Amino acid sequence: MAIERTFSMIKPDATKRNLTGAITKVFEDNGLRVVASKRVWMSKREAEGFYAVHKDRPFFGELVEGMTSGPTVVQVLEGENAILKNRELMGATNPAQAAEGTIRKQFALSIGENSVHGSDAPETAAEEIAYWFSSTEIVG
Repeated sequence: MAIERTFSMIKPDATKRNLTGAITKVFEDNGLRVVASKRVWMSKREAEGFYAVHKDRPFFGELVEGMTSGPTVVQVLEGENAILKNRELMGATNPAQAAEGTIRKQFALSIGENSVHGSDAPETAAEEIAYWFSSTEIVG
């Protein structure tokens, strides 16, 4: 098993409900270490840049609006197969389809307010981590 890093975000719908600690505990209880973390309130420009891959999708405007509606917690998680592990812990994007015990099943309000985001591949993880963190902010 490979030790790797992945990007994780606790979204505004979750931070507004004070779930940062509860969600982070799920990661840590399942073998992932937080090696970088900060609370940010995304600007429209930051949200549009971060989610640029979705710019031509019909939900892009709503996504940007939601992500700029409150603070987020951006994190770098480290552990064995961290990308896959994080995705398993998050559960399906639609909380109605998420497995029992996953973060989205426990905490998400809807498909749009699904509490967390995580990288889906090593290349995406590297890009998303670099978007929010300098190398000196990642301390493992």
